[in-house]
Amino acid sequence: MRKIALSPASVSWRPTVMGAHHAVACGHYLAAAAASQVLASGGNAVDAGVTMAMALAVLQPDVVSFAGVAPTLIYMKETGQVASLAGLGYWPALTDVGRLRAEGGQAIPEGILRQIVPAAPATHILALRRFGTISFEAAATPALQLARDGFAMYPELRDGLDMHGHEIARYRENAAIYLPDGKVPAVGSRFRQENLGRTIGRMIEAERQASGDRDAKLRAVHDCFYRGPIARDIDAFHRRQEGFLRYEDLARFEVPVETPISCAYQGSQVYACDVWCQGIVLLQALKILEPLDLAALGHNTPAYLHTIASALNLAFADREAYVGDPRFVQVPTRTLLSEDYAQRQRARLDPARAFAQMPASGDLGADWPPHANRALPADGAAPVPPDTIYGCVVDSQGNAMSITPSDTMYDSPMVDGLGLAISTRGMQGRLEPDHPCSVAPGKRPRLTPTPAMSLREGRFEMAWGTPGGDVQCASMLQVLLNVTRFGMTLQQAIEAPRVAPFNFPNSFAPNAYYPARLCVENRIDEATVAALIGLGYDVEYWSDKSFNAGAVCAIRRDAATGLLHAGADPRRAAYAIAW
Repeated sequence: MRKIALSPASVSWRPTVMGAHHAVACGHYLAAAAASQVLASGGNAVDAGVTMAMALAVLQPDVVSFAGVAPTLIYMKETGQVASLAGLGYWPALTDVGRLRAEGGQAIPEGILRQIVPAAPATHILALRRFGTISFEAAATPALQLARDGFAMYPELRDGLDMHGHEIARYRENAAIYLPDGKVPAVGSRFRQENLGRTIGRMIEAERQASGDRDAKLRAVHDCFYRGPIARDIDAFHRRQEGFLRYEDLARFEVPVETPISCAYQGSQVYACDVWCQGIVLLQALKILEPLDLAALGHNTPAYLHTIASALNLAFADREAYVGDPRFVQVPTRTLLSEDYAQRQRARLDPARAFAQMPASGDLGADWPPHANRALPADGAAPVPPDTIYGCVVDSQGNAMSITPSDTMYDSPMVDGLGLAISTRGMQGRLEPDHPCSVAPGKRPRLTPTPAMSLREGRFEMAWGTPGGDVQCASMLQVLLNVTRFGMTLQQAIEAPRVAPFNFPNSFAPNAYYPARLCVENRIDEATVAALIGLGYDVEYWSDKSFNAGAVCAIRRDAATGLLHAGADPRRAAYAIAW
């Protein structure tokens, strides 16, 4: 029998999807299909991205809330600029830190008190107003249909509901929707969220009834949620539940449009949202690694994995010491991303030894005293984080959107009758008064969801991101390096086995800290793992294609052909489509 030589590009479970016109990659195939329909009908990347994000909130309600967070990056080819929509709410004005401590001890308690101002609806509406072309109704109809008419229960969602079933059962609205008849719906059954469908319908009706131009109609949708009947329903619910959130918090909420932070990396400019989220960790790690010949170390060799893990450890130490809401905390962002600082951090890499504990933060001088790490070491497996989803879209004009919507529905009560969970991102606040993420009224908790994007010579190059809590920056870093340093196709880069450090306090309550911990997918060979242990790592095995390693989705423009390459992670139900 003749042996056929396979192309290196064929060595992946799925193909890299390629198209000449547009591309979508996100956490569920139905959301990808909805976005693709918008693009095919003439909508731009932002129209399709908003459609995708709202559909994901229906399709993946265990990790995304329609009223959650939605950090967003948007590139418009006409301007050549990347804009950041700061899709993160803040602690309500009535937030009582003493009560949080009384009920939660050292960590933010579960329940109504961790809810902050919801940002996702305002973010999506603003994206349409500023950068899109279609109506809210056109963008929201797929989400409405999925909620009202239902979709097939799939294994990942079923497993998530089963895992958190005992938590969901604590709350009336949550249990009625996600545990009908007291049971988790079976895989393949039709799953409906009728209350959420009615809430989306109320927002659509507000647009239909509004007078004026498109902008005025979209503003009416915002006001329906934040200043109208939905806001009053949320206010009444919080009053009944003795929560902090009030109508006034909602009525004054607007999403800032910001200039994202960025760094130069090997001829590209890589962008992340500002330091109210953790994207600076990815950028710092890239700057530390930039001049090193990583390819010479060999892909996923002990030396390579140790090098990237060490760079991430240094970046996470700075996150713990310095990073928080820039409206409340002076963050030395420019210094942390400077060439000089990266060189000094690079000198701290020890090729012969892992960091036995979280390294000290970088020395920025007397003007920048770091937060002292008071976290106690934890035992056992690294925790599975409250999760997230990701999606990206690129259109035929070259515009792009990268978004990481999130929030859970099992750790806090959903609003009666609305079918949605108000953002629970208060769980990422800290109760230490001198911590950069300390809780205060009007302050934003530091967010883990962190979309990324890169440009080369002012043109879109790549958009990517992942769910995974603290794992996000590690997974995103490895995928980018797989493409840029090892020449992998986008799908190969996504599928390759990954590692993730946990040598820092976790972003989620109770902020567990695992000194020298490195989680490793078990496709990495035993000899490599033994060498990592010899370097001092406390290695924890993850399963093959582990859910814990995130689910990276990405789109990349091939500079030579102009074709769009899209990839989606088989670790979860992610899907990519291109045309």
